[in-house]
Amino acid sequence: MSSEALARLTEEVVDHRFRGLPPDADGLTVGELAAQRRNLFTGGFTTPVLALSAEHLEHNLRLMAEYTERHGLAFAPHGKTSMAPQLFARQIEHGAWGITLAVPHQVRVARAFGVERVFLANELVDAAALRWLAAELADPAFRFVCYVDSVRGVELMDAALTDAGTPRPVDVVVELAAGEGARTGVRTEAECARVADAVAAARTLRLAGVAGYEGEVPRATPERVRAWLDRLVALAVEFDKAGRFAGLDEIVVSAGGSAWFDAVADAFAAIPELSAPVLKLLRSGAYVSHDDGHYRRLTPFARVPEEGALEPAFRLWAQVVSRPTAEQAFVNAGKRDAAHDLDLPVARVVRRGGTERPAAGIEVTGLSDQHAWLRTSPEADLEVGDWLGLGLSHPCTSFDKWQLIPVAEADGTVVDYVRTFF
Repeated sequence: MSSEALARLTEEVVDHRFRGLPPDADGLTVGELAAQRRNLFTGGFTTPVLALSAEHLEHNLRLMAEYTERHGLAFAPHGKTSMAPQLFARQIEHGAWGITLAVPHQVRVARAFGVERVFLANELVDAAALRWLAAELADPAFRFVCYVDSVRGVELMDAALTDAGTPRPVDVVVELAAGEGARTGVRTEAECARVADAVAAARTLRLAGVAGYEGEVPRATPERVRAWLDRLVALAVEFDKAGRFAGLDEIVVSAGGSAWFDAVADAFAAIPELSAPVLKLLRSGAYVSHDDGHYRRLTPFARVPEEGALEPAFRLWAQVVSRPTAEQAFVNAGKRDAAHDLDLPVARVVRRGGTERPAAGIEVTGLSDQHAWLRTSPEADLEVGDWLGLGLSHPCTSFDKWQLIPVAEADGTVVDYVRTFF
């Protein structure tokens, strides 16, 4: 990645655009503010403020790097989770093959910061985006792979890339749908072959492998997910036997969200020897921050605890602004601040006068735009002015609400700021 582009992030001026940062820091650069190592709780930060745990973030990065290496997997974590080039850089430093992304804008962000390998987990049929991609492919160091899931899509890609005069073919993988009623992808193996035939006929495309997303398997169980993964592996084998991968230096077989990567590891371990080495590419993304809800319940590490455990790195700090009754309280963080598409935030800790304690007897029951509704039992010790630390569910809709996120050590010392691009 580009160290110069990353360094420029530290030159951005702190001002009213960035929620939660100290008002008296206006006019400083991000780098200058980071160098002050202010404390999240006593250094002038205002509530609500979202913070990432420095220790938990590093733990999660290291754990997945070790997991993928142990299982012989290449790793392209899904960057749409954070859209934070600083985290992309850290993922690559921890051994990631590259970064997975979902839409052209995200690829442009990654390229602006020097990401050299991109897996686009989507079909790309936008002519303007394909013209831009063709220009990027003039960089011989840039490796790009994307889905195809229809003959029509292949035809649109070929036409746009031909018009753009692409300097080399675009590598594509046929996306196998996770089942009837699932999201995108080719529904049958016979149709996969027709899409592959269309790729072979297109001068601007090259068939590089097969891929899909097991997280879309309907009514997913370990057995259903493994059955679909076995179909994906069998498709790669059949394509190889048919000579569809002739001339490749490596064959891409890719899957893997954040809920079933253990099943992916097991299935990919059974891929037989093919005509070229196989790039077994895992794409899990939510691990980087993990969470206190959806992925805490679904993480494969709960099924294989001997492999380790991820740690929730997000904490949203809000302040109690109203305590109208003994059974009710309100804090100043709501839908604009907290992920709420999968689960409500969870009260974790109360902070008062420099002391933290568990948020016993406190439950988040609802969110307004700028308030969280709290139900409090008799054991809850909560006063106006207290800080409440909230755990969040679903990293993808936590990152996208905050442009500049403090990274704090366990004692509250802020050591960095993560910039997001949504």
